[in-house]
Amino acid sequence: MKIIVDRTKCTGLGICESLAPEVFEVDDAGDLVLKTETVPTGTLADVEEAIAGCPTEALRLEP
Repeated sequence: MKIIVDRTKCTGLGICESLAPEVFEVDDAGDLVLKTETVPTGTLADVEEAIAGCPTEALRLEP
C-alpha cells in the first residue's frame, strides 16, 4: 500500500510521527517527511492509526 500526503492540508503537527515514527517524521522546518512511501511490513495498524488521527485529513492509503 502506498502512503499519500496532501501537502496542501498537512500542517506538520506531528501526530502521525508520534503514532508511526518508523514511517513519518516532521523535520526542523515543520514539514512532513515520509521515511518510506509504502507501508512497511508489520506497521499497517500504526499507519492506519496515524491516518485516522490526522486532524487535517492530509493522509490516506492507496492500494
